[in-house]
Amino acid sequence: MPERVQGRAGPPGRGVEWSVAREILTVNPVRTVAGALRVPGDKSISHRLVMIGAIARGRTAMTSLAPGADVEATCACLRALGVPVDRTGTDVTIDGRGWTGLSQPAAPLDAANSGTSMRLLAGLVAGRPFRTVIIGDASLSRRPMRRVLDPLGAMGAGVQAVDGHAPISIDGGALRAVDWHTPVASAQVKSAIMLAALAATGTTSVTEPLQTRDHTERAFPTFGLVCRGADGTVVVPGGQEAAAPALPLRVPGDPSSAAVWAAAAAALAGGQVQLDDVCLNPRRLGFLRVLERMGARVEIEQTTVSGGEPVGRLRVAHGGHGHAVVTPDIVPDLVDELPVLAARAALGGSLEVSGAAELRVKESDRIAALVAGLRALGVRADERPDGFTVEGTGRPSGGAAGAAGDHRLVMAFAVVGLGAARPVVIEDADAIGVSYPDFARDLAILSA
Repeated sequence: MPERVQGRAGPPGRGVEWSVAREILTVNPVRTVAGALRVPGDKSISHRLVMIGAIARGRTAMTSLAPGADVEATCACLRALGVPVDRTGTDVTIDGRGWTGLSQPAAPLDAANSGTSMRLLAGLVAGRPFRTVIIGDASLSRRPMRRVLDPLGAMGAGVQAVDGHAPISIDGGALRAVDWHTPVASAQVKSAIMLAALAATGTTSVTEPLQTRDHTERAFPTFGLVCRGADGTVVVPGGQEAAAPALPLRVPGDPSSAAVWAAAAAALAGGQVQLDDVCLNPRRLGFLRVLERMGARVEIEQTTVSGGEPVGRLRVAHGGHGHAVVTPDIVPDLVDELPVLAARAALGGSLEVSGAAELRVKESDRIAALVAGLRALGVRADERPDGFTVEGTGRPSGGAAGAAGDHRLVMAFAVVGLGAARPVVIEDADAIGVSYPDFARDLAILSA
């Protein structure tokens, strides 16, 4: 659970109201945002460490695991595959028995709302001699899966899907290496192929049109696994066995969660936040560069390394309002943070985004739902086929906005609420449990 270090913002009596029964989060305007937090463990890293630990020999111990429903879905799927996964809060131990520790599940694996779980698990089981069916909720069942099934099929797995969507089935077995060029820039696809490559004969390469986050590449050496990367291509020799690390791993804080508080502080006069133990992977900090262009003052201090990831402290403060342009080449480095960057622009300055069509196949059509929600709150925003524009021409009026079952939109509309003229009511706000169950509490710490 994230720790409260200290926090203050706005006059007493303002902040947030959370109605679990009605799935509504109400965010009241505040004067400013200031304080310090440790955000939850990173979701992307947690998925990968848990999965690799499941095929490692020996006991893998981790602390600060991401607390949301997505990572719990991965843990549940691994248990169904026969791997002992013992989780208490954000601490987890995994007793791996290597590849042979995976066994055929008695029922379909349920990835719930987690695209990372579904795609990476498909790669994990592709080399095992049994059939695995993976299902998801209604939202996940609309997301494209052909992009990961095609390379696994080329490696020798039998794959099936319903018009390229879940449920998917994988008939695993002997795999052969491939040289695969991914048509979309997707760290999930790359990671699925890398996991399958460990069990294949020969050496597999994956080339991306744009480089994506490299958490899998950084995690491999922690478990004694070999991979090489250069110029957008990752090479993985086959026939490898993972070994559990001797010391417990601490999952660094999630930059996507940190981006919420950074955007809020950057948007409001007098805003300043300190975010401790955050993952400082360069491929996850694109949002900071955009905030700087929009006027924020940013300080980055690395304090340690954990599981191959640089970790440290972020300090972000308001420094005025400006204009920023996000072009296709940097989208992979901040795709998850684009909604909160839009919220930052809604409170002053402006933002133009292109090359982000991938947002349309996330938990929601994130472009359409984001723009609709911002407009409902009195913000000038427009859709593009592959992006959007936002102009912070004045204080948003506030009102009600639907999150479309998308945790990123809950956070974005909450940031708008902090600087709106009247309260913002966010409907379908229970989606926040996917990645940040304590979001309302931390929001209150910084803004009550």
